[in-house]
Amino acid sequence: MTQTTEAAAAEQSPKPTRARVHRAWFVAAVTFVTIIGAAAFRSVPGLLIDPLHDEFDWSRGTIGAAVSVNLALYGLTAPFAAALMDRFGIRRVVAVALTVIAAGSWLTVWMTAAWQLMLCWGLLVGLGSGSMALAFAATVTNRWFTERRGLVSGILTAASASGQLIFLPLLSWIIDRYDWRPAAVTVALAALAVVPFVWLLLHDHPADVGQKPYGAAEFVPKPPPVRGAARRAVTVLLSAVRTGPFWLLAGTFAICGASTNGLIQTHFIPAAHDHHMPLQAAASLLAVIGVFDVVGTIASGWFTDRFEPRRLLAVYYALRGVSLMFLPLLLGPAVHPPMIFFIVFYGLDWVATVPPTLALCREQYGEDSAIVFGWVLASHQIGAALVAFLGGVARDTFGTYDVVWYASGALCAAAALMALVIRRRAAGEVAVA
Repeated sequence: MTQTTEAAAAEQSPKPTRARVHRAWFVAAVTFVTIIGAAAFRSVPGLLIDPLHDEFDWSRGTIGAAVSVNLALYGLTAPFAAALMDRFGIRRVVAVALTVIAAGSWLTVWMTAAWQLMLCWGLLVGLGSGSMALAFAATVTNRWFTERRGLVSGILTAASASGQLIFLPLLSWIIDRYDWRPAAVTVALAALAVVPFVWLLLHDHPADVGQKPYGAAEFVPKPPPVRGAARRAVTVLLSAVRTGPFWLLAGTFAICGASTNGLIQTHFIPAAHDHHMPLQAAASLLAVIGVFDVVGTIASGWFTDRFEPRRLLAVYYALRGVSLMFLPLLLGPAVHPPMIFFIVFYGLDWVATVPPTLALCREQYGEDSAIVFGWVLASHQIGAALVAFLGGVARDTFGTYDVVWYASGALCAAAALMALVIRRRAAGEVAVA
């Protein structure tokens, strides 16, 4: 009798269901694809310097100035974009940003003067790309995840490198085979193609679909829209600048931008061309950096979940500085094993700095961390903008990029020391003025 009752109860009890993949991972996947689609614009500046110089006889300093405006606005827009996402939602801000990028890139086809390059590529693409900056990835990570944040931020940061991997060889082939104008149109179409995915699939908050953030113990209600986005961004900045960690994070990240976006991404291809390396070969090397950047950044996210982020940053910057010191000895007309080693090594370290920097922002500034990171990213892009411009001026002045490589290597050594002196903050304590 007892066995019969137990059997009947077992038949009536619900069968265990297979755990479904949390919606946060689908949102992260859409974000990844979105950043890839927007990454086309980041592949173009280094490819355009020589074609624009040859066609319009603009100096490399002039072209570098337009790139520097783009990079500076990319950074300065980021903290306001993070606040706008709190006010209007991620989906609306990102869709508008992609449209602005497409418009700016498309309009460059008809430019005939340097000021038009400043307007289209500098202003429009800079503003649009700033709203697609890493603050976008930080906002998604903070809202949708309470666990695996380091890993997710690493994956989303790697998306930009993945876009570079996809677009650099294609755009260099288009420029070499046809002209730079079809490449600009390709960038515009790539940005527009992602808009439907954003509008249909990118949800602003887990509460929109009735779920908890990944790893959260309790349901988190969606906060009301935060009005005064610009005022909030400035208020957070005024509070953060009165704390020491902000200046150390901003300083190290400025050097990060100077030694990546401003230096290698903008000037590696023309520097390789100076040594008679073919355009497509140089672009392919830069794309390979993108391949290993994906590996390095995801690995860095994994390390950040397990190790002290200050020490990780110090190691990353020190290794980057050493590699830059050797680069002038490696450039030549052909691709040889030492150059491939540099490319692999540099690729692993390209934006591996982002996950530990994000982790330190979260540790120091709590709920305001996405906006603070936006301002830290602004310093990253200001550093990139300065080197994009000064690198072109140095090439015009000295006829070589060597002084830029050595100076950037020394700056990376300084960044390693700065990272080590960031004060560790106890759990639950937030930096105050």
